[in-house]
Amino acid sequence: MTASPAGMRRDYTERGPLLESALAGDWAAQFAGWFAEATAFGLPEPNAMIVATADEGARPSARTVLLKGYDQRGFVFFTNYESRKGVELGANPYASLVFPWFPMQRQVIVAGQVERVSRAETEDYFASRPRGSQLGAWASPQSRVLDGRAAVEAGLAAATERFADGAVPAPPHWGGFRVVPETVEFWQGQSSRLHDRLRFRRSPSGWVVERLAP
Repeated sequence: MTASPAGMRRDYTERGPLLESALAGDWAAQFAGWFAEATAFGLPEPNAMIVATADEGARPSARTVLLKGYDQRGFVFFTNYESRKGVELGANPYASLVFPWFPMQRQVIVAGQVERVSRAETEDYFASRPRGSQLGAWASPQSRVLDGRAAVEAGLAAATERFADGAVPAPPHWGGFRVVPETVEFWQGQSSRLHDRLRFRRSPSGWVVERLAP
């Protein structure tokens, strides 16, 4: 018999409450602390995050990508600018991020405007990637319809031949996006679905902390 999703209920009781008095002084420091804890916990790819975008008609799409950097300016990831998310962010430069750290009964939820990182930042990061990933950025017309797997292999073969043993530059259609936060919510699971939700929100006078109803 197929299990019912409605019956897969779990009460969150393993961690204490998230209180305002325990928060770091700003969202970046709070995220750094939780990210370090997620890494020490042994989560697989704690830098994996869901990126939600929307097209010109407000039709949403979402996918998982990897966080590549963060600081007070925001959260950075890299992609093909001609991919679905790249095109949508070009038309509607706002996004939401979710870090789903389920084994720790935690989530971090970010929303804000999106901007491209500098070309220098893109090229510095691209140079640090494994060669296979560099070639893959040239090989794949990301998000486009293909006839089959052979098209992917052919693209990789062409990129491999093109660059031979030389350096692989960052493609002009590939680069970074920075999500500049307007809100950063720290969600901690609690018993009876009375979860703790503390949100840093940018206001005209600076950042404020708000508690949201669970």
